[in-house]
Amino acid sequence: MLNGQKRWLYIAVPIFFFWFFGQIDKVGISIIQTDPEFLNALGMTGDDKNAKIGLLSFVFTIAYGVSNLFWGFIIDKLGARKTAIAGLFVWTLTMITSGLANSYEMFLISRVILGFGEGMMIPVSGKFISNWFNKRELGRAQASWLTGNYLGPAIGAVVLVLVISLLHWQAAFFMLAAFNLFINIPMFIFLTRNTPEEHPRISKEELAFIRQSDDEDKESIPSESKSFAQDYRFWIVWFGMLVCSFLFFGISIWLPTYLIEAKGFEKEGMSSITSLSWLFALGFVLACGFLADKTRRPSLMASILFSLTAVFLTVAVFIPNPILAGLCMGLAMGCQGGVFHLSNMLMVKYSTPETAGRAAGLMGFTNIMGGFSSYIMGWLRDLSDGDFSTSIAMLIFAALLGLGAYIFSIKREAAELLLSPLPAQKIQV
Repeated sequence: MLNGQKRWLYIAVPIFFFWFFGQIDKVGISIIQTDPEFLNALGMTGDDKNAKIGLLSFVFTIAYGVSNLFWGFIIDKLGARKTAIAGLFVWTLTMITSGLANSYEMFLISRVILGFGEGMMIPVSGKFISNWFNKRELGRAQASWLTGNYLGPAIGAVVLVLVISLLHWQAAFFMLAAFNLFINIPMFIFLTRNTPEEHPRISKEELAFIRQSDDEDKESIPSESKSFAQDYRFWIVWFGMLVCSFLFFGISIWLPTYLIEAKGFEKEGMSSITSLSWLFALGFVLACGFLADKTRRPSLMASILFSLTAVFLTVAVFIPNPILAGLCMGLAMGCQGGVFHLSNMLMVKYSTPETAGRAAGLMGFTNIMGGFSSYIMGWLRDLSDGDFSTSIAMLIFAALLGLGAYIFSIKREAAELLLSPLPAQKIQV
């Protein structure tokens, strides 16, 4: 059944769980920060409570974004497999120290180290995808791990609420450490290799299919510079990712608090809409993975998604119904999930297997904006006596900036499609 398709088992499956559990680690704080016992235990009370909460995500994403640059170069030297295993050990230890934290400062330091450890996730995934998949299946390959990126928090939101309710907020961190130690690390050790050439169970036929596009692309597309740094389209995507990170982290980190404090939801209702919002993101990722491969118009699709994000956020501000407002926030977050997927697909397109780690590191660096977003939203809430309207207005403006950036690449994309039309359907091995 897996004949000629083993790349999906040996690479796509480990990366799926890599992101499934990694994203629960990363955004689980948005659920945990709604627990009064957690806030009181670590001293997040008083007039600056929201700024302190926002600072937790700020320091994490700063470390996460900066370390992407470091990990990108390390991956190109050591390979994705060893880098992934090393990063997994780092963030497993930080989950344990987070659960043992007894002060705000100690917990803050653990978030910095976690950001450093998880900073290799985007470069590792980009490197594996670039090395292991045919150029014409990049959309589906990216969607396979981005599915874990959004399905993890969707399920994790419900699980974390249940664990905190039945046990304690500390138990949530210990559970996440166990997932990495007993599932993620063994999968990378026993299933993956840096390239398909190194894997003893990859057939010559499958390897030939993976490498098939190299010569075809040279024949069908006019010769141009292979340096992604010299391609202005890469920097448009990079700026779009800056905006996407600002929007996605701003919405996802504050959504549970928004639902409870601004819209009056109980924890069960909050977890339901939060999970549904992550499923919206998953739906957009799967749709974009399919449509990007079929239409080959990812820049146009990203422009549409930024437009929809601005519309959904605007409706959320003015609509009085709390359920509809929450759903609109979730749909806005879902749109940015689609943009994130398209951006990573374009990153692989504009780089080569040799430079994919560095290109992905630069893309991962954009996550630094998520920290600014979460902190600024908390600061604006403190200034507005807890009101979210000013923060959401800021997010709407950011969505319009993302739209403006991608408009510049739409014409070039259409011209490329004319030069390299969609190929006739081929039988794959």
